[in-house]
Amino acid sequence: MATTGQQNRQGQQQQGVQPNKTMEKRKPVFVKDRAASRNLRQTRIAERLVGDETGTILFTARNDQVDLMKPGDTVIFRNAKIDMFKGSMRLAVDKWGRIEVTDPANFVVKEDNNLSLVEYELVSVADE
Repeated sequence: MATTGQQNRQGQQQQGVQPNKTMEKRKPVFVKDRAASRNLRQTRIAERLVGDETGTILFTARNDQVDLMKPGDTVIFRNAKIDMFKGSMRLAVDKWGRIEVTDPANFVVKEDNNLSLVEYELVSVADE
């Protein structure tokens, strides 16, 4: 329901509010929440060189992933993704992905094709 200016002023006067009088502004209060920072856990990060018969790439392991793999293990990455870090590719598995240690594989890793050593540069292409 819409009210006119006259009805609004009458309502304010009945409630004890003076019309056209500015309200006093309060100063902001800033506080530091140190309790939350104490409960934060440190992120563990390690890089592992992983590969298959086509080449190798650096895998960035985070937190619990750090302890999953040992040198020589065969692993399966599900829903892995590529992250760009300082112009080079890194393999990563986020919360939607999965890492499984499995039986040894029957292939030879192609170690001379490390995709993480290739530097990429972002190039903008103008629309024509």
